[in-house]
Amino acid sequence: MSVQLAWDNNQEQYNISDELISLLTQLLEKAAEMEGVDEGEVALTFVDDEEIHELNKEYRGIDRPTDVLSFAMNETLDEELDIVYELEEGESMDVPDVLGDIIISVPTAIAQSEEYGHSVERELGFLFVHGFLHLLGYDHQDETSEAEMMGKQEAVLASVGLTR
Repeated sequence: MSVQLAWDNNQEQYNISDELISLLTQLLEKAAEMEGVDEGEVALTFVDDEEIHELNKEYRGIDRPTDVLSFAMNETLDEELDIVYELEEGESMDVPDVLGDIIISVPTAIAQSEEYGHSVERELGFLFVHGFLHLLGYDHQDETSEAEMMGKQEAVLASVGLTR
């Protein structure tokens, strides 16, 4: 299995440690395994409330900050690379499928962790798994789909010891 995490930090309120990235990588691997995803790449960006507010307004038409946004990609980069690099016949590049982007507001995650009485790491993990499931097409528009998604999230979190 080759599910990869690429990440970027565009906020200064919380230190994104190597330990946190390792934990999020474990969560990604567990969630991918549980969902039968064998390969792909997820891009994760940590932002502040101002940046996620702008993204939420631009892409969802909602004029306020949120905790997490997901943008699924349903294509692979292989087709684009063939055009850009004009590979020789028989030559190939090993480029993972891009599953999509997850953007997490760190200040909102911190506030929610305090509200729910658990660690910031657990809240960031929860939001990351939540975003990943959205990339795979899960949603929570009604009680049934919300219960299914919540169950999957909690199972992934529990598998790495992130319980409330």
